[in-house]
Amino acid sequence: MHAFANPLRFQRITDAVFPYAAWSTLLLTPVALVWALFVAPADYQQGEAYRIIYVHVPAAYMATFTYAAVAAGSFVAIVWRHPLAEIAARAAAPVGAVFTAIALFTGSVWGKPMWGTWWVWDARLTSVLILFFLYLGYILLHDAFDDPVRGARAASILALVGAVNLPIIK
Repeated sequence: MHAFANPLRFQRITDAVFPYAAWSTLLLTPVALVWALFVAPADYQQGEAYRIIYVHVPAAYMATFTYAAVAAGSFVAIVWRHPLAEIAARAAAPVGAVFTAIALFTGSVWGKPMWGTWWVWDARLTSVLILFFLYLGYILLHDAFDDPVRGARAASILALVGAVNLPIIK
C-alpha cells in the first residue's frame, strides 16, 4: 500500500489504467441508463416510479463510500501526516457532496408517489441529510482558517467524527 503513496509510481499506474477506465465509462454509462430507464419492465407494485432507483441507489452508495474515503484519508493525514492523503480527502469531498445531493433529490422524487410526501424523518433519510451537511462542513472548514494546515486538521477531525454516521446509513 505504501508503494501507491509515491506520487510518481501512482501516476504511472493511473496513466496506464485511465484511458481504459474512461472509455469504458463513456461507452457503458449511456447503455446502462437506456436499459435502466427505458428497457427494463415496469415494477408490478411501484409502476414506472421505481426506475429512479437505478440512479438513486448508486448515488447513495457512492455518497457513503466517498465519505469513508474522506475519513480514511483524513485519518492517514492526521496519524502519518501524509500530504497526499489530505489532498485525496479534500478532492473527494465535493464529489461525495454531489452524490449525496443526487441521492437526496432522487430519493425525494421517488418518495412522493410511494409515500405521498417528499420527505419523512426516519433515521436513514435524516442520516443522509446529516452526511450532506458533514460534506459541506468539511469543505467549508478547510477554508475557514487563515492557516491552511489548521484548516485541514480541523476538517480532518470533523471527517473522523462524522464517520460515526456511516453505519446508521448502512
